[in-house]
Amino acid sequence: MSSSRPRSSVVVMLGSAQTLAWGSSYYLPAILAVPMAEGLGLTAGWVFGAFSAALVLSALLGPLAGARIDRFGGRGVLIGSSLVFAAGLGLLGLAQGPVSMFAGWLLLGVGMAMGLYEAGFATLAGLYGREARGAITGITLIAGFASTICWPVTAWIEAEAGWRAAYFFWAGAHLLLGLPLNALLPRRKGAPAKEPPAPPQAKATPQEVKKTAKQRRALLLLAFVFTATWFISTAMAAHLPRLLQEAGATPAAAVAAAALIGPAQVGARLFEYTLLRRFHPLLSARLAAAAHPLGALLLVLLGPAGAAVFTLLHGAGNGILTIAKGTLPLSLFGPGGYGLRQGLLMAPARFGQAAAPFLFALAIDHWGLGALGLTSLLALASLAALLALRQG
Repeated sequence: MSSSRPRSSVVVMLGSAQTLAWGSSYYLPAILAVPMAEGLGLTAGWVFGAFSAALVLSALLGPLAGARIDRFGGRGVLIGSSLVFAAGLGLLGLAQGPVSMFAGWLLLGVGMAMGLYEAGFATLAGLYGREARGAITGITLIAGFASTICWPVTAWIEAEAGWRAAYFFWAGAHLLLGLPLNALLPRRKGAPAKEPPAPPQAKATPQEVKKTAKQRRALLLLAFVFTATWFISTAMAAHLPRLLQEAGATPAAAVAAAALIGPAQVGARLFEYTLLRRFHPLLSARLAAAAHPLGALLLVLLGPAGAAVFTLLHGAGNGILTIAKGTLPLSLFGPGGYGLRQGLLMAPARFGQAAAPFLFALAIDHWGLGALGLTSLLALASLAALLALRQG
């Protein structure tokens, strides 16, 4: 199962490819939605709608990509993702109206199903089995800088050469950088890990029935946790500066506080990598789930003075929960069937992610800062679900 290539080099290559994949897909609308819409004579809602459609498509295709990684390893799927990303970004650069714009984003949705964290995590699980936790943390440490690196690059290209040039630039980056990085990843050695088969034509014992029920319950709890936390993460990514202004912060202070999310995520992941990795990932996930509602409480109590505190707590929790999405299924269920299981677990999360910007915007419109009550309740429900899980 393991590879002869040093694990550190695999982490650097895959982490770098993941940085490119995230920065040229998930983080593009924040910079390019408005200029693209203006260039095509549309409203920005059309572009965000296409982006949401891409997320939905990635949710539907994620289990298929995961199952293929389980069977053949992740290298081929990730190589394919680079080609699909390049094609989708190229089509977006050539878009002349809503039809070609939607087609380009749907292609990116296929690429996201094949080439974002779920595929990367499954690739590492296939290479290293239960020992993949450190490598999973490593690629999230590197890719945690995706917005920090790619937003300024995208904004600079758009300002200097236009939104079409930005799409073409990232398409070329996938061919010249992402494709070679993924091609250098090792092939998995040996047969894929499998769960122990049930005895043929044998009636399940009470112990087996109990174990199956326990695993099904754990899967449902994890699916809820991932959906709720992705909803919170995406809602904050789309509306954090506005939310902080609802708390009384000035626009400049709100943007400055929101910028702390990236460093908070990376700092928390370093903490997970150096200290928390000695403990079961359930402990990390429980601590992380508590961070958002704690920060929300402090923001309500302190007003604008609590903006930076809230951002740091939310960012730290989100940083660790991103790792938990890869390490918890591996720890609780093992590497057998990991890719398919990961795709199924993350499918409802992608739907929640697609709905979050619109629904949270409505919540802020109606409740102002009280919209934090919605995300805090979701975070507390996630914490309760994580407390209900037991180490497998």
